[in-house]
Amino acid sequence: MAQQDGPERAREEQQHRTMTDEQGNFCVARCTCGWRGPARRARSQARADATAHWTPP
Repeated sequence: MAQQDGPERAREEQQHRTMTDEQGNFCVARCTCGWRGPARRARSQARADATAHWTPP
């Protein structure tokens, strides 16, 4: 499969806007598409989960 570039790739990234939420001692990554990552103690790991969620292999 060909790698996506240009407007289609930009649209895909806009559909996957990620953020992190603090929940007590934990941080959870979320995405506008509805995806939710596991609770992590390290914010950096939650951000890495979010990046891995929408970044193609």
